[in-house]
Amino acid sequence: MAHTHGFQSTGAPGPTPRRLIEGLAALLLAGLLAEAAWALPLPQGDLERQCWQQHTRLRTRPGKEPTSVDFSNLRDGYTVRSPFLVAFAVRGMGVVPAGKPLTGAGHHHILVDRPLPRNVGEQIPFSDTHKHFGKGQTFAQLDLPPGPHRLRLLFADHEHRPYYVYSPEIRIHVAARRTADAPRIDPKRFDQTCAAWYQDEVARPRPPGEWLGLANLRDAEPVTSPFTLHFGVEGFGVCAAGQTAERSGHFVVQVLQGGRTLQTLDLKNGATQSTLALPNGSYQLRLRLVDGASGRDLLPPYEHALPVSGQERM
Repeated sequence: MAHTHGFQSTGAPGPTPRRLIEGLAALLLAGLLAEAAWALPLPQGDLERQCWQQHTRLRTRPGKEPTSVDFSNLRDGYTVRSPFLVAFAVRGMGVVPAGKPLTGAGHHHILVDRPLPRNVGEQIPFSDTHKHFGKGQTFAQLDLPPGPHRLRLLFADHEHRPYYVYSPEIRIHVAARRTADAPRIDPKRFDQTCAAWYQDEVARPRPPGEWLGLANLRDAEPVTSPFTLHFGVEGFGVCAAGQTAERSGHFVVQVLQGGRTLQTLDLKNGATQSTLALPNGSYQLRLRLVDGASGRDLLPPYEHALPVSGQERM
């Protein structure tokens, strides 16, 4: 019997090594693209899921100020392990990378243990305590030493000059390195241990790589309407239409029900959040990051199950 080194002869010409390599490369690329639009699931444990969902309204309740900037995951007094995730939220303005002048748009900065600049006309300096996110980022990962720290978000224009749209200063405590044991929920002391677990979980960094998703909701997490969604992307920046920048685009949001599109929000102004009001029911959210010039998808669309389970009079 002739040996075929793993390929069985059928009389027809088999795939060439080049075609096999191309096929494997295509499968690998498809897998990588699929991972670029993954959804964070709800916690698996009953106690963890209960704790997480106790804070859903805190993360999704619409703000009242027409223009504001804030942390979408951190609150004053939180205790975290380092490094930790910082998610940005801006309302009433759009995001555009540094160096790209556009009215009503800018980019984020984090002040670490620093006061607000005294002169609004001066450019924000570059330093370890003045962190710039001039590529239009929606997230950051901070690595701070153990102990108390003060954080504030400051929004600025293309020249790093503050708009004086800034968040309240929050105080956080870095308890340990992220390699230390994570907090756990004790059913006998649920409220206290839930708070510690939640603060650590909401600050947990996302996996490395390129991805697109929601910053303030997990997949299939029930919400009360109206609610605000915060959008995030890693590996690309946000750039409002009217300007172009490498590896950047703007968000497009579709709300679907039963396969039918109910709403489409084209956030050409560089917005990174939207407030929706929907009746109770089950919906599907599709989030896209599109190139401002061509309209093509820069990443695979992110699909998110969105159950609306209650209504709140605002």
